[in-house]
Amino acid sequence: MSVSLYYHAQRATPLTEAESASVERVVAAHMASFPYEEEESLYLYETPGSEPREIVAGSTKMPFDPGRLLPVIAHVLDSVTELRRALPNAEWRVHMDDLDVPWDEAEGYVLPGMRDADLIAELAEVHGEDGATA
Repeated sequence: MSVSLYYHAQRATPLTEAESASVERVVAAHMASFPYEEEESLYLYETPGSEPREIVAGSTKMPFDPGRLLPVIAHVLDSVTELRRALPNAEWRVHMDDLDVPWDEAEGYVLPGMRDADLIAELAEVHGEDGATA
């Protein structure tokens, strides 16, 4: 069973050219710095969802490798945080399947433990380099 992170922004007016350029910059910076070539990363749909007011929408399937899970979550949520800050007058919803990801004005989108170095190291030990369970 796979778990995905979903992100949506909506408002009454469409993106301006400047906002579209900002979104493209965030996506390009994310893709350039994403650490795992073989994992899904930030993905924005070409046409936002079926909601008429939706201006940005996308999703990311989470990795099966526990050692990559938290770094991927942190990287994608950091990018979605940048998107929200680039489009501050939109209504945002970010969720992992049925779990809403909270917004914090200072930190952005965060989940408990996503930057916990000890937890990340412990999860990385679960699988060896070849993906076999340790």
